[in-house]
Amino acid sequence: MSQFKAVVLMPTYNEIANINKVVDAICQAASIDILIIDDNSPDGTGELADNLAERCPNVFVLHRAAKAGLGKAYVSGFHWAMAREYTHIIQMDADLSHPPTVIPKLLELTNHYDMVLGSRWVDGGGTENWSRIRQLISKCGSFYARKILQIPIRDVTGGFKCIKREVLETINLDELQSAGYVFQIEMTYLAIQAGFSVYETPIIFTERQLGESKMSGNIVVEAILRVPMLRQRHRR
Repeated sequence: MSQFKAVVLMPTYNEIANINKVVDAICQAASIDILIIDDNSPDGTGELADNLAERCPNVFVLHRAAKAGLGKAYVSGFHWAMAREYTHIIQMDADLSHPPTVIPKLLELTNHYDMVLGSRWVDGGGTENWSRIRQLISKCGSFYARKILQIPIRDVTGGFKCIKREVLETINLDELQSAGYVFQIEMTYLAIQAGFSVYETPIIFTERQLGESKMSGNIVVEAILRVPMLRQRHRR
């Protein structure tokens, strides 16, 4: 991976139980920088992240004033990364649901593609400790977005991504409108519409063991409403 200068962007909100473990796992998987983007977590995640950054030269922390949604956190991280000489930017959850061991594969695949997604819903992918109902909801959400936006991606809501710098240089980051998990759909859709190649590689998504999920009914409603809006905006 010597030809890459890559950074993992990892938004956090109340992830004090996971942050040490996920940083250790990433460092074991790859020689890579890590940016923790903390939205002023009341449980002390930001302070723990600062301690990690003092001990680990490849760990950095970006503090935000308040919780403003996953999309806004990633946009802040994108700007931070683009102000530096990173060639590849990786999006990753902080709850150990995304396997850090796949990071080298994501980077390797960018020799052939502009954006690589860790996918639950292609052959070889899947989930661990998910109920059938939750799997069905996730698959239906991806099917809905795929049909509305007319894109071939199976796991369009997935949040484990490796993105080449050129993609972020082309997309107007300040015009990204999604706050919740629909941000993942918007990023992939805009990359495809801009002519970039997107590839899915299988991963096993593991349900978090510690901390609380950030998924809510409002996030689901945002996705249902915003996906058609993305299509309409592109048509205009």
